[in-house]
Amino acid sequence: MLNEQIQTETISLTPAAAQAVSDLLAKRNLEGYALRVFISGGGCSGYQYGMALENNIREQDLKFSQHGVQLVVDEVSIDYLRGATVDYEENLMGGGFKIENPNALSSCGCGSSFKAKDGSAASSETASGCGSGCGCG
Repeated sequence: MLNEQIQTETISLTPAAAQAVSDLLAKRNLEGYALRVFISGGGCSGYQYGMALENNIREQDLKFSQHGVQLVVDEVSIDYLRGATVDYEENLMGGGFKIENPNALSSCGCGSSFKAKDGSAASSETASGCGSGCGCG
């Protein structure tokens, strides 16, 4: 599915992820909202990923439109998310968003926190396991 995504210098959204976001926006009647992707401190590997539907787009945010979905990333998070892909997968346990990040050196087993290649903390699906307190099961 990765070959179907639109590549940008910064972050990519797969068609499956775009459809999931579009469905959420329609279900919640959130016209004019965008998907914000960001990182924050925390998680067992140092940084953790976050996503939110919001309409508070700041002037300094980087803005993209992919597959009909508006995507925004703040000026700090983009340094850790450059080249990352946001995907959405369905399985027997339900569905969920997944971020594949080439900037991640290692991540928690659940893929929601990571350590960046530059030695600071960031997630990759190929990373080693959780530290204590991860809560990813």
